[in-house]
Amino acid sequence: MDEILRSLEAPVNENIPDLGPGDVVSVHVRIKEGDRQRIQEFKGTVLRVGGGGQAKTFTVRRVASNGVGVERTFLMRSPMVEKVVVERHSHVRRAKLYYLRERTGKKARLKQKIKN
Repeated sequence: MDEILRSLEAPVNENIPDLGPGDVVSVHVRIKEGDRQRIQEFKGTVLRVGGGGQAKTFTVRRVASNGVGVERTFLMRSPMVEKVVVERHSHVRRAKLYYLRERTGKKARLKQKIKN
């Protein structure tokens, strides 16, 4: 029975590194428009990494034009995610950064994590 369940699992996407809340990432997503495909970049801050196993997801938030916040949730095992580039790691003390939704400007900044 275990072998049958494992055979139905989606393969792990090797192009997604270990992510944590507060990371600034650039997610390259395959978009299908009619019969054509293109890659669109979604750049923002990781608010949360949730779920587990097959259902593991991460939510990225960016501020679009006119200060409108846009959040998008991606599946870790999705084949539509072409690659994820971590641009910087931030020092945070929470697992879910929902408080960033109400903050704008300098209040919404996170301190960069310094690697030794």
